[in-house]
Amino acid sequence: MAGIRQEREASPRRSWLRPVLVAGAVATVAVAAFAAPFGSSEPAVSGDAVAVLEGAARGAEEEESYGTVRYDQFVYIKSRIAYTSQEGGGPEKLDPVHVREIWRSVDGTRAGLLEEDIDGNRHVELEPSEDGGRSTDYRDLARLPTDPDEMYDWLYETSGEQVDAEHRDRDEEAFVLFGDLIQESLMPPRVSAALYRAAARIPGVDVVRGVKDAEGREGVAIVRRSGGVQVQLIFDETTSAFLGEREIDEDGTVRGISAILDRAVVDKAGQRP
Repeated sequence: MAGIRQEREASPRRSWLRPVLVAGAVATVAVAAFAAPFGSSEPAVSGDAVAVLEGAARGAEEEESYGTVRYDQFVYIKSRIAYTSQEGGGPEKLDPVHVREIWRSVDGTRAGLLEEDIDGNRHVELEPSEDGGRSTDYRDLARLPTDPDEMYDWLYETSGEQVDAEHRDRDEEAFVLFGDLIQESLMPPRVSAALYRAAARIPGVDVVRGVKDAEGREGVAIVRRSGGVQVQLIFDETTSAFLGEREIDEDGTVRGISAILDRAVVDKAGQRP
């Protein structure tokens, strides 16, 4: 993903659900190469990956409901993040890890708010979603299937629009879409459960253990072995709760890292739970 800008334009991922960001500066971080090698996707899903994702699905089902979510409310997400960006034609660098808070309209019709403290707090108004556009608005995510089979079909049909147009790996695109959906968004527990169970059927999905998120919490990462940048979706090894993500190049260089700290529904942009 690209760094802190209006869009992550330089992203090595094809993430059509990524949030808008603001501009900021950076520093490079290199780490040892992770255990899962790059290469062609494996045909089967590992049993460990299925267990983690099934645990996440059960956790979602047991999650306390947010109650009746009104269309005039806002979804609040607090996280710690750092992603690469490029300025003035220079080399790509990684931002310092910093706090990010975002308020997004439940129905996408109201301006939201973004606050990040990279070089002092910044307040950015987010434009309402365009009618008919794909989004992570709660209203749109609440309409997704609650049946795992239907969700699996939806993942492939939706991500397949880019695959067919640009001859991309269908399984990889479905996995990228899954990763985008569980990031900076909120959805009803039954939708979340269906999404995790659908992801457990994507071929080539495996795990990498001992991966830390931007908060330093260690967990087990769900990955696909494919060329380019590897996206590691990190889950708590005990509770299977989603913690955050890490993106790494083949040489072990971190291109992005995040940690989800809080999700809530509030009455107005700028309000904290």
